[in-house]
Amino acid sequence: MKHLPQALSQHRRLRLGLLVVAMLGASLLIKAQWIDRAQAAPAAPADSAIPVVMQAAGQKDLPIWIDAIGNVQPLNTVNVRVRVDGELQKVLFSEGQMVSAGSQLAQIDPRVYQAQVAQAQALVSKDQAQLANLRVNLDRATKLAAAKAGPTQDVDTYRAQLAAQQATVQADQAALDNARLQLAFTRIDAPFTGRTGQRLLDVGSIVHGADATGLVTLTQMDPISVAFSVSQDDLARILKENAVAPLQVFAMSRDGHQQLASGYLSFIDSQVIAASGQIQLKAQFHNAGQQLWPGQLVGARLLVNTQKAATVVPANAVQQGQKGDFVYVVNADQRVEPRQVTAATVVDGQQWIKDGLAPGEMVVVQGQSRIAPGLKVKPVGLDSAPAAPELASTAGAGGKP
Repeated sequence: MKHLPQALSQHRRLRLGLLVVAMLGASLLIKAQWIDRAQAAPAAPADSAIPVVMQAAGQKDLPIWIDAIGNVQPLNTVNVRVRVDGELQKVLFSEGQMVSAGSQLAQIDPRVYQAQVAQAQALVSKDQAQLANLRVNLDRATKLAAAKAGPTQDVDTYRAQLAAQQATVQADQAALDNARLQLAFTRIDAPFTGRTGQRLLDVGSIVHGADATGLVTLTQMDPISVAFSVSQDDLARILKENAVAPLQVFAMSRDGHQQLASGYLSFIDSQVIAASGQIQLKAQFHNAGQQLWPGQLVGARLLVNTQKAATVVPANAVQQGQKGDFVYVVNADQRVEPRQVTAATVVDGQQWIKDGLAPGEMVVVQGQSRIAPGLKVKPVGLDSAPAAPELASTAGAGGKP
């Protein structure tokens, strides 16, 4: 009985040894089969090309724009008011009508002012007759005094009376001119060519020169201006280019798809707005077709200059790295390498490359997240490019310089 546990322990060790030998044999068999299959099967390509969208860098004349939001402002707008008291007899315009400078808009009852003109004219005639009589008396007294037939005192008296009467006639003439002016104010004319707004007074109303309410608001429509603001950082180059020739400005629809009018920069404010770092500009436009309307919000595109023979690539070809902007350049072996570039303005989806890339060099436009420096790529069209989710799933394979 004492030898029974020892026998069991030896039996267990024997079984364990057999199990280890069996496992080693199976492992060797599997390894031999794997080696045979690996030798029999063709080797997987270790350098398979990754499909990407690529495009050659182009060269073109690139317009350099500054885009802003503008507000259409008339050059002149005025509240046409009456200047004399009386009854409004006529209104000679329609609401929203285009009227010419000097055309009559309304008429105030002129009869009171016509009577004042006649009265002032009569007073002038009366005093002019007295002035003529004093001149005759002065001439007679001067002749008598020269002949020692009359006193010289009469000459002095008549001269004084003549001077006083001349002043009276001048005052009468001024009163007559004022009466004529008041009569002229009964006719209300348009001060400039423009578009009328709502009529604010009705025919038959008693109006006064001191009334705050005007007859109508008149707005000049052509030419017209657009006010907009740009960053103070752009001021230096705007001043430089505008000194050579007035810069061209395009008024665009709010969505930026339609050009409404073209004009030229006409005003640069004398100071920068400190709170925003912006400076106010204005451009003037011909508006015969009235494409621009006062108060309208529009897009303002200021053409600063045109960069001749600029190197351009699609904007999405430029990537951001730790050292700045870079692009993936495809070499003759169809392998990609990152290259640092100096990127400037984006114009209509085209990125201006100021330095680091030559026209004609091939760059990766889409699929950068699937590649790394030195990998081989193959070109595919946009329709054949991998979908965005697939690109995102392999983002860890990309590299940055």
